[in-house]
Amino acid sequence: MPGFIWYLGAFLLALGILVVFHELGHYLAARVCDVKVLRFSVGFGKVLWSRRYGVDQTEWAVAVFPLGGYVKMLDEREAPVADTERERAFNQKSVGRRAFIVAAGPIANLLLAVLLYWALYIHGVEELRPRLATAPPATVAAAAGVVEGDVVRAVNGVAIQTWQELRWEVMHHALDRELIELEVGSETVSTRRYQIASSGLNLHELEQDPLRPLGLLLYRPKLPPVIGEVSPGSMAEAGGLRSGDRVTAIDGESVSDWHQVATKARLSPGTELRIDLQRDGATLFLKVTPAVVEESGQRIGRLGIRAQETAEVQHDRFFTVRYGPLDAAAKAVRQTWETSLFSLRMMGRMLVGELSWKNLSGPVTIADYAGQSAKLGPTHYLRFLALVSISLGVLNLLPIPVLDGGHLMYYLVEVIKGGPLPERVMEYGQQVGFFLLALLMTFAFYNDIQRLISG
Repeated sequence: MPGFIWYLGAFLLALGILVVFHELGHYLAARVCDVKVLRFSVGFGKVLWSRRYGVDQTEWAVAVFPLGGYVKMLDEREAPVADTERERAFNQKSVGRRAFIVAAGPIANLLLAVLLYWALYIHGVEELRPRLATAPPATVAAAAGVVEGDVVRAVNGVAIQTWQELRWEVMHHALDRELIELEVGSETVSTRRYQIASSGLNLHELEQDPLRPLGLLLYRPKLPPVIGEVSPGSMAEAGGLRSGDRVTAIDGESVSDWHQVATKARLSPGTELRIDLQRDGATLFLKVTPAVVEESGQRIGRLGIRAQETAEVQHDRFFTVRYGPLDAAAKAVRQTWETSLFSLRMMGRMLVGELSWKNLSGPVTIADYAGQSAKLGPTHYLRFLALVSISLGVLNLLPIPVLDGGHLMYYLVEVIKGGPLPERVMEYGQQVGFFLLALLMTFAFYNDIQRLISG
């Protein structure tokens, strides 16, 4: 129950921030355009709390269903408007002003992402070094000659510093099945280049992890088989494993480093393992069954334990990326822009069937990510928040009636046509929009359930 409350709290906090910023965009734009705002609501349905403020006595409310919100404006299409206030009605404003008010919500979400990334880059973000492990046999990376310890410095001419940047650049080129050129180097070997062919890979292999199918794996230094952390509610905790335990053997096979522990657990989904370990000078024998988890279409085992890492190992694997205010702003804008475009590309590929609809996530998965990122610390949670804010902004700009993008589509037609669409056409469009939105939500909830079942 404490874990559930933590995840729910992290999810509701994220949702509240995103909804408030989105609706504030609409609200502030309406005020700039002198449109009277009747209600600012966070959530839908029955009002739990409300207060009236300002000259217009706008009602600020919190409603029972938190999955969204709305700004209700004075509008003659919804209720009679007094002659003295008619010029402040939304429907009386020019098409340009109406479009500005509607677009301000998604734009506010994108600006929030820029602000969050900017703050993170100024504060400093801990990142993994882009150092490669030995490429598995029969992979394109192995065929190209990738060796353990190579540090990637550029992908197709674009300089990178972190593992996340490597993943991002490779994903762009791999999804287009382009030739990927890695520029690598190390402390002892001069800079050289590898050419990685991605044309022979199935796009579905690249959906979850664009690097592993190519054979590009993160370098992991050899660590002693000592448990550093046991996840609450995990199979490891249920089996009696504790932080500080040193694993000496699994199913009778001696263990000398952490990689052996992780590999054995990964290859044993749902299979009971006998683990020999040392704890406080005593030798113990425990039986633990790794949970079954689906990853990239494969069933793997997961115990829920992490290795104990020394400060030297942490320094070897991680470093802090930090920028000045101007560089951080440029980086934040570029990150938001590129992520927005990539989201649109992914949606387009799903529509034409090139990518699986399993990539859609619903509120359960988002809540899970919210809780996990919050546990990892403030910087991880803020990065999660920025990513979801971009997704919300992009989703709302799609030309689907009932979404902001649908209204913008109507206004574009109005400009071209020289007048608004008939009410009946817009009502039909609303019905189609509700159907499409319900279809998307159904897919998302189905994917959530599937993920819960698979662990």
